[in-house]
Amino acid sequence: MAIPECPRHVLLLITFSLVLAGILDVGLSYDRPPPRRDIFVPLSDDDDSTTPQQVHISMIGEDKMRISWITDSETPAIVSYGTATGEYQYSSSNGTTSSYKYLTYHSGQIHDVVIGPLKPNTVYYYRCGSSSSKEYNFKTPPASLPIKFAVVGDLGQTGWTVTTLDHISKSGYDMLILPGDLSYADLYQPLWDSYGRLVEPLASQRPWMVTQGNHEKEKIPLLHARSFTAYNARWRMPFEESGSDSNLYYSFNVAGSVHVIMLGSYADFDPTSPQYKWLQADLAKVDRAKTPWLVVLIHAPWYNSNTAHQGESESVDMKKFMEELLYQARVDIVFAGHVHAYERFTRVYQDKGDNCGPMYINIGDGGNREGLAKDYIDPKPEISVFREASFGHGQLEVVNATHAKWSWHRNDNDESVEADSVWLASLSADTACRSS
Repeated sequence: MAIPECPRHVLLLITFSLVLAGILDVGLSYDRPPPRRDIFVPLSDDDDSTTPQQVHISMIGEDKMRISWITDSETPAIVSYGTATGEYQYSSSNGTTSSYKYLTYHSGQIHDVVIGPLKPNTVYYYRCGSSSSKEYNFKTPPASLPIKFAVVGDLGQTGWTVTTLDHISKSGYDMLILPGDLSYADLYQPLWDSYGRLVEPLASQRPWMVTQGNHEKEKIPLLHARSFTAYNARWRMPFEESGSDSNLYYSFNVAGSVHVIMLGSYADFDPTSPQYKWLQADLAKVDRAKTPWLVVLIHAPWYNSNTAHQGESESVDMKKFMEELLYQARVDIVFAGHVHAYERFTRVYQDKGDNCGPMYINIGDGGNREGLAKDYIDPKPEISVFREASFGHGQLEVVNATHAKWSWHRNDNDESVEADSVWLASLSADTACRSS
């Protein structure tokens, strides 16, 4: 069934929200070319108030999964699951239910249930709630390498988003990691519901691990004093399990050999902050002999030769405070979003090529409504290897303990075209880069 265009009254509210969001500094200070149309995914006519919707999953540890969904009315937070369709050998009723208010908007009932322990690389079938007959399925990540990540930022919900999601669905990925800017609801909360329905076909089948961007802040002085209300309520990540005190930054291990750190560009990051101290402690726990790959996600890029989003504190100051931590830990890759274009840098430290520094990749080109950032600084810096203002997504395939392949896939007339690729060697395998 075709996804309908956004209703006129919704577009008007979006326009108002965007004007207000511009006042509140969510990054609308430069002109972009027009994007494809916005879309709005309504609740199906076949669904009632107890029907699970906006189903998505995320990893908890290496053998558990959090199942999240929303219903319009109160229902039990229960998940029944098993390894054969229609046969549910297991049931978990340890879930929680919450909701939130935002101005005049009242969310549905947000259910979170953790299930497991689960077998690796296994398909599970599951049902949410006690009355729904709708069956979903997901595949757990492998316990060992290889593993493939889909990487996409600034996704939004436009015609380009649909194309990007279609390409990702055909990529054979094990897990999606997203460096911020999910729904582009921009204060208009029903767009969070639309986004949840839009991504459900993918997000209910593979774990989606996300961090926040500026479009998740949604703080309005005097009217709504808290930031990230909808994001924290709807997209709960495993922060407690990694010793973090905030859903805005956390870490996890996957496939036995990859440690992924999600940092919060919009949480405090100076050396006295909880995030800085948490990052120090988290990096110190990583045994690179056992976990050879170290990947970091942020939203606001530390390296960027696009004219968009230059000089922002979330980029400049966060880099000033945290870059050395990542360099000394021999982080392999840093993914960022925010800039609506693709760019890959060489391994870098303190603005110069450094074989022991991370490779920086900006991938904020998922399909957002604001369009592409086409203007680049000229001449191109030597540390910038490839840059292009096109929508698309990336794939990181960690093949073994020493090598991984990165590829970027452009949305070329709705076809997925591999436009950039590179093989990486883990810094943990480079004797010249082994940290003392």
